[in-house]
Amino acid sequence: MSQTPVVLLTGATGYIGGRLVPVLEASGVRLRCLARRPDAIASRVSPTTEVVAGDLFDPASLDSALAGIDVAYYLVHSMGAHGDYLEKDRVAARNFGEAARTAGVRRIVYLGGLATGEETLSQHLSSRIETGETLRASGVPVVEFRASVVIGSGSLSFELIRALVERLPVMICPRWVATLAQPIGIDDVLAYLAAALHLPDGASRTFEIGGADRASYGNLMREYARQRGLKRLMISVPLLTPHLSSLWLGLVTPVYARVGRELISGLKNRSVVTDPAALSAFTIRPAGLSDAIRRAIRYEDRAFAQTRWSDARSSGGGPPLPAERASGSKLIDTRMMRVTVDPTNAFEPIARIGGARGWYFGTWLWRIRGWADLLIGGVGMRRGRRDPDAPAVGDTLDFWRVEAYEPGRRLRLAAEMTLPGRAWLEFEVVPEAGGAIIHQTAVFEPAGLPGLLYWYVLLPVHTMIFGGMLREIAKRAQGGRP
Repeated sequence: MSQTPVVLLTGATGYIGGRLVPVLEASGVRLRCLARRPDAIASRVSPTTEVVAGDLFDPASLDSALAGIDVAYYLVHSMGAHGDYLEKDRVAARNFGEAARTAGVRRIVYLGGLATGEETLSQHLSSRIETGETLRASGVPVVEFRASVVIGSGSLSFELIRALVERLPVMICPRWVATLAQPIGIDDVLAYLAAALHLPDGASRTFEIGGADRASYGNLMREYARQRGLKRLMISVPLLTPHLSSLWLGLVTPVYARVGRELISGLKNRSVVTDPAALSAFTIRPAGLSDAIRRAIRYEDRAFAQTRWSDARSSGGGPPLPAERASGSKLIDTRMMRVTVDPTNAFEPIARIGGARGWYFGTWLWRIRGWADLLIGGVGMRRGRRDPDAPAVGDTLDFWRVEAYEPGRRLRLAAEMTLPGRAWLEFEVVPEAGGAIIHQTAVFEPAGLPGLLYWYVLLPVHTMIFGGMLREIAKRAQGGRP
């Protein structure tokens, strides 16, 4: 491998890929990211990282993206796509492998799933293993990592466990809760992926990776509850088919029913390391279950601002995720709007929001909320804002406080009104050709059942207010109104 390898990363908008970007940037490689919509990640990478447009289902677009590449990371899947995602995964991997061979890529690094035992594999795990086989069939050497459950704030499996434990004091547990796994922390997964750059050239290799401990999904839930100081009763039953379990999880966790069905069907398969080759080939010594969960909890809020499993877009395309979604114990309402002005002008109304100017839409509803807050001992809307044009971190802004501020780019407010939980409101402006995209994200972390009731009872009102606010911000940005 050359002194400064040129690396292509696919899946940079997803959970693993998004976390791997800064790791690769810090390693000193020349990094190039492939995305169907480059503007979606342009603001998340360093100025030295190249972002190129490409689609795994458009082979011609892959030729230029892979030109001059030494190592290519394949971190995409189509499970979230509509239709036959297994066929989409086959086609995408075949296209990528053939393009990589033509471009003279020296190595593909792929992250798949780990399954052991004699049980019939689920469609999802079968597809993950078949994807590795398809990449190897291209003739390009492939380093494949097969990982067990990934523990990290924002990972799909961990957020499922977190949501169940946080929201359900009594859990009816189907058979899959007793399935044995070997959970691995996200930091250790990233370390393995980065270390694959330094393996000597040679034939394809497959490594099974897992943490220091073997544990059932029930053990995972109990350890999370212990660290959070929660008492939970778990009742095992031989019922609940994957279909019924997925519908139930769709109600109480961030997992969409369709994705949940695929995930749960794979939980019947044991995922423990049987081949210790990774411990011989790498100096990485993965953390145990307790440490991995402790890290995930400690970095929850910081990681929330980075990547989440629900940020990912399927390689198979499909419509964007709905506005209302969830990430672990947080409920999220996210919206975006394009404007035909530069980012500075697009951000100007955001920097001036609140105080005497009001909230651009439904200001009378905001005032009613402020009066109600005063009646129950809260701060209300009376604090206004220190400066009418330029906020600063730590400033009060009506019943919010400025938690993060980057002029021309981002404003994040933390709620200080009385609530059954914690809340944030964030605006971010991302440049694109011909204008900018304004992103608006409202986040609520409910405190138990009262918090959930608060969110869903007021959801229609919040939908109206936040949607109207974003439209007015866009109008002011484009019309030059103060």
